[in-house]
Amino acid sequence: MKILWSPLAAERVSEIAEYIAEDNPSFAERWVENVFQKIEELKVFPERGRFVPELNNNTVRELIYGNYRIIYRLEGKRLSVLTVRHGKQMLPLEEIVS
Repeated sequence: MKILWSPLAAERVSEIAEYIAEDNPSFAERWVENVFQKIEELKVFPERGRFVPELNNNTVRELIYGNYRIIYRLEGKRLSVLTVRHGKQMLPLEEIVS
């Protein structure tokens, strides 16, 4: 399974890490490592995430990690990480619908 990160997803992880680092730099670093680890685990269990409730599309799924939603799309042998959002934020559908 090949994993691709969208520029938006990479940017969101960076923004979230910067925000966390304002209070706790070492936790921010561990948080980023854990997000990447969660995505790597999807190579073995790509359908582990639940369907995104806002969509009627069984190829778009999400993993919940702490307070965050890691949203990804399954496309055959490829997994595309679309975005990472805080669970309390509205999910703009334009971020995940292509």
